[in-house]
Amino acid sequence: MKFIVPDASVILKWVLRGDEPEREKALSILSGWLDGDYEIVLPSLWFFEAGNIIARREPELAYAILKRLLDFEFPEAELGRPLVKLILEIVRDCHVTFYDAAYHATAIRAKGTFVTADREYFKRAKAKGYVLMLEGFR
Repeated sequence: MKFIVPDASVILKWVLRGDEPEREKALSILSGWLDGDYEIVLPSLWFFEAGNIIARREPELAYAILKRLLDFEFPEAELGRPLVKLILEIVRDCHVTFYDAAYHATAIRAKGTFVTADREYFKRAKAKGYVLMLEGFR
C-alpha cells in the first residue's frame, strides 16, 4: 500500500473556508484515502500545527473543525530515536524547521510521499527525495 504524508499546508485546505489555492488537489488526497487508494500517515505534531492555525483563523468553528479532523483517526508515525535522528539530519542538511522535517522524515521512513504546498520547503529539501509539491499530485 502506498503511503502519503500530507503536511499542515495540505490538511488545512481540507477544512478552511475561503479560496484556498490548490484546494481540489488537496481534497483529492483525502478522497483517495477514503476510497482506499493509499494510506495516510502523519507525524504526531500534525494536530498541534493544524490546530494552531485553525484556532486563530476560525475561532468560533475551531472545535468543530478539529473534531472533524480527529474523527478521521489518521495513523501517526511512532516517535522514536530513528525518526528523530532522520528529522535532525533533514534540518541540518536543508536548513528547514523541525516541524516541516518531521513530515518529510515520516514519508522517508514509510517509503511514501510527503506532499506539501510549501514551495520554500520543497526547494530546500527536494534533494532528499520522497517529497512532492501539492500542485504535482496526480
